[in-house]
Amino acid sequence: MEMAAPVCYRHPNEPTRISCQRCGRPICPQCMVPGSVGFQCPECVQQGMQQTRQHALPYGGKRTSNPKTTSMVLVGINAAIWILLLLTGGYDGEPMGYVALTPAIAAYYGEWWQLLTSGFAHVELWHFGFNMLVLYLLGPNVEQIVGRWKFLAIYLISLLGGSASVMLFSNPLGSTLGASGAIYGLLGAVLLLAIKHKGDVRGILTWIGINVAVSFLWANVSWQGHLGGLVGGVVATAVVLFLPKSARKWQWPLLAALAVAFVAVSLFRGLQLAG
Repeated sequence: MEMAAPVCYRHPNEPTRISCQRCGRPICPQCMVPGSVGFQCPECVQQGMQQTRQHALPYGGKRTSNPKTTSMVLVGINAAIWILLLLTGGYDGEPMGYVALTPAIAAYYGEWWQLLTSGFAHVELWHFGFNMLVLYLLGPNVEQIVGRWKFLAIYLISLLGGSASVMLFSNPLGSTLGASGAIYGLLGAVLLLAIKHKGDVRGILTWIGINVAVSFLWANVSWQGHLGGLVGGVVATAVVLFLPKSARKWQWPLLAALAVAFVAVSLFRGLQLAG
């Protein structure tokens, strides 16, 4: 004897043999919501949307379980290169010639990786320690708002902005190293976040002002790298924060274009130096 078909859990007068793929409740054609496999009931669809919103960040990124992870990885990379340089002679060691950014060397010998590697190289303990402390303090705050990958993009674009400024305005025979350009970019990111969220900007403006003054007043400090990084960080963060929601699909193309633009400026300056 054929058993009667179960009825829809929302419409008792509608027999059905279709069940929700998530909870198993019987659903009629009116309640069927197509899923990746089969159909789901309206309640399960709503729960799924709520869970997705809980993991989403306000500017399109995804929430990470530990926003300190990326900053700690960056600190680890910087620490490894710092130790390597110390063990191989510091400023006088052969590896220094490969990782520090010397505009003339990059231009004449095509060592363009220096645009990136210089931002991970330190020799003095105070230089390494200060940059890594600021990275550890600011990085997680930026990442927990914009997400891991956008935070990393802002950091690297700031680094490339600093390198482009060094190529343009520094002594072509001088060598520049340090994560300060990227750190200044994070300062710019925190400033824009404070503005966007209507926070108190006096503290971060004071911090930026003091650091900019030190960049110009302290000998052997690359104001070019610092200001280039600050500009890069501000522009990259503006792309993430201020595009309307309907235009967020352009975040990554614009960030990529910004990185390419900084590299292109460096290459153009290199052609001038090599010519």
